[in-house]
Amino acid sequence: MRKRPRTSLDTAIVDVWRREVGELSSRNFANRLAASEDLVLRLDILKKLEKHRGCVNTVSFNAEGDILVSGSDDRRVILWDWESGRVTLSFDSGHNNNVFQAKIMPYTEDRSIVTCAADGQFDLRTGASTQLFTCQSLRDRGYVPIVNLNAIAVDPRNPNLFAVAGSDEYTQLYDIRKYKWDGSTDFGQPTDYFCPPHLIGDEEVGITGLAFSDQSELLVSYNYEFIYLFARDMGLGPNPAPASPVSIGGDAGAMQPDHHSSGSPLNMDAEVKFGPQVYRGHKNCDTVKGVNFFGPKCEYVVSGSDCGRIFIWKKKGGELIRVMHGDKDVVNCIESHPHTSVLASSGIEKDIKIWTPKALDRATLPPNIQKVRPRWKGWKCHMLSPQDLMLQLFSLDRRRPSPEHGAENSAAGRELLDLFLTFDTNSDGSSDEANW
Repeated sequence: MRKRPRTSLDTAIVDVWRREVGELSSRNFANRLAASEDLVLRLDILKKLEKHRGCVNTVSFNAEGDILVSGSDDRRVILWDWESGRVTLSFDSGHNNNVFQAKIMPYTEDRSIVTCAADGQFDLRTGASTQLFTCQSLRDRGYVPIVNLNAIAVDPRNPNLFAVAGSDEYTQLYDIRKYKWDGSTDFGQPTDYFCPPHLIGDEEVGITGLAFSDQSELLVSYNYEFIYLFARDMGLGPNPAPASPVSIGGDAGAMQPDHHSSGSPLNMDAEVKFGPQVYRGHKNCDTVKGVNFFGPKCEYVVSGSDCGRIFIWKKKGGELIRVMHGDKDVVNCIESHPHTSVLASSGIEKDIKIWTPKALDRATLPPNIQKVRPRWKGWKCHMLSPQDLMLQLFSLDRRRPSPEHGAENSAAGRELLDLFLTFDTNSDGSSDEANW
């Protein structure tokens, strides 16, 4: 006789019985309940926080989880009582460009906030910042001698270790104990590098988001690629040998049909057995997206997408279990509450959405969601076109006008912009955008 498969409801009933008879502690019971797939499938929008006047680029909870801080293109920072939807504090950040990160500093009784923005300033209320080191590319790329950074994450189990990543294929792990706080050391060597084997030597990919789990696993989100989870022993060491791009063919290509990119020749059986866990289905092409864990023990992986949806996978095995509409255009930020099954998300729209497991019905996946894949396009050119660069420079120049030379600078600026636009128009601007 075939046994009926056990459902999440059956498991919950067993856990309640085990708790009552003393076989399961209250803490473990609460953790199991919070990690239940049933709760993930019932996530729904509790409320929208609406006070910003521009795209919301960052959201984060304080350590207690009762305050949410956000930053926006409107250059304002807002502190929310997210449960009531009430603004507790709103102020002009003082930045002269879009606020991209705002966090409440731990162990400050929620009295200190650190921010950074597109103006290149990191607001520490000090006269100058201290440069510890410059992240160098692992191999000489000529026109890109350094790595332009997009993400940083600190290992919660060992705060001496932090990872950084950006415009190349490697995540670099550093040990802060090897650097002097005044920046006087010239030691700039990472203690470890991480990269999926098939992306080693790929000059086109970059990294937009990083996160550490409570078990020191490293989550890495690639632009125009996928999300990967590395265990600590998957590092390449402090001095990995650079590899030239070699196309994956034959059985290897059939094994990884979704990967556009190339890699070094490797033992593919070893890659299958020891390679990082991959999470597929979302689209990360147009903006710099973060990535995060969800659940009391980081049981799930969450990410936004260019299609305006939120994707949730099981961390173990990489199964996609939930897709939610979070923005009419793009979802960039997803922040997990530190203690309960609550998510905060933001993107191109001007609001912040708070998600809780309140839906009466369990959600199902949209049909054919896994069959959609972005088509390749060089992300560095897409992320920073000549027009974008010049408009950024002109924007900064307008905020610091010179009375004597204002008209002259403006005319010269327009001529330079026209030159760039003419060059761009005459160049081969054809591109293959994905149908999404």
